[in-house]
Amino acid sequence: MVYLSRMPKSKLRKKVIEKQTHEAQVVVDAPHAPLESPTWLAPAMVAGFLIGLFWIVIFYVTETKYPIPGLGAWNMIIGFSFIGVGFSLATRWR
Repeated sequence: MVYLSRMPKSKLRKKVIEKQTHEAQVVVDAPHAPLESPTWLAPAMVAGFLIGLFWIVIFYVTETKYPIPGLGAWNMIIGFSFIGVGFSLATRWR
């Protein structure tokens, strides 16, 4: 019959402990990314959303005549482009 007993935990060598503390210091000393967004980002993002929304609403309310009369349905592309700019700026917001 075989008896399994607990083995005593081995002691860590001094080299391993020094290496671990050195790695911990390197991680702490690493530069961090900025924690806040630039001040212009949120207003520009909201402006992109609102301009795009108003552009599309004006296009529908005026029965496809405005905001730029000669473009026709391309006004929708312009409105969605403003909204797309708002979404692309939203990805940078922290």
